[in-house]
Amino acid sequence: MSRRHIQVTRNFRRNLDEIETFLAEADAAWAFEALLDDLFTDIIPRLEVLPELGKDFLQRRTSSHEATTLVATLQQRPGDNASVRELIRGDYLILYARQGNNLYLLAIKHHRQLSFDFPERWED
Repeated sequence: MSRRHIQVTRNFRRNLDEIETFLAEADAAWAFEALLDDLFTDIIPRLEVLPELGKDFLQRRTSSHEATTLVATLQQRPGDNASVRELIRGDYLILYARQGNNLYLLAIKHHRQLSFDFPERWED
């Protein structure tokens, strides 16, 4: 069984920065250190040998027009022999793409993070 090459995308790093800020504001900075430890000692090593560990993200049912459109767009992007997968680990959802022997960590979110930027949308 060959190991996969894992690349961390800019978006994934940005998401980690956002999680660090989110947890610090919630007086839970320790949880960020625990997340990093879990990523580097368990999650990434497992994905290197078990790239199909997560569920196929593009096969999930969508319940809105926007989500259906987004999934249709994503289905066209990966190319042959590729998939986008989701892995739920504790309080976090991780999206990654698999293409051949390469894995790309695409995004990570804490389940309590809002996906909407209300202050920017409601600014006077």
